[in-house]
Amino acid sequence: MDFAGLVVLITGASKGIGKCLANILHEYGATVIGVYNSTKIEDMLYDTYKCDISNEDEINNLFAYVKNKHEKIDVVVNCAALCLDNDIYDKTKNEFMRVLEVNLVGTFLMCKYASNYMDRGVIINISSTDAQDTFSTLSMDYAASKAGVENITKNLAQRLPNLKICALAPNWVNTETVLEMEPNYLESELKRIGQDKLIKKEEVAFKIIEIIINDDIRSGEIIRMGGFNE
Repeated sequence: MDFAGLVVLITGASKGIGKCLANILHEYGATVIGVYNSTKIEDMLYDTYKCDISNEDEINNLFAYVKNKHEKIDVVVNCAALCLDNDIYDKTKNEFMRVLEVNLVGTFLMCKYASNYMDRGVIINISSTDAQDTFSTLSMDYAASKAGVENITKNLAQRLPNLKICALAPNWVNTETVLEMEPNYLESELKRIGQDKLIKKEEVAFKIIEIIINDDIRSGEIIRMGGFNE
């Protein structure tokens, strides 16, 4: 695949799905802007920018920077997310709101400001099957945020018909964060939801690429990924 000339902005690009996707698209010739917040992108293979996606001013500055430096934006992939798992009686309002601010409001703001700089193109929001049916009581704020992401994806697809706006909903992916989890807990969660193996980061990255290039995938679609006994 040749993505030369394509300008792609990816949030959450310092690790996990975002980093994997950024590296693959860079190898395929795309101009990549990797957005990070608390964890700096170390390898510097492509353009990077520090931005807290829950901060509206920082997002506005991000897109102004990209437009000024690269002149256009073709694709935005919203991978950045936060999960603060704990029991309902330990979960504070501030924790709950922080998860919503990053995962839901941050995704909305990224889409809003991206649309100001995109006459056409693709926006992909990373959701989770937790938004639908694999949620856990420990992460109800995360699941609620991802359900909101899927809803705003459908709404924005109607509001911004010049753009292709989709959401991708995998569940357990072999990201660094997941692999650092307590093995027995992870095994029990996979068993609980009927997922027989972790989805590879590369699989998710190539599914995102498929959404970008496949015209049969329509704006507003929520694409669920495998790893399940379905």
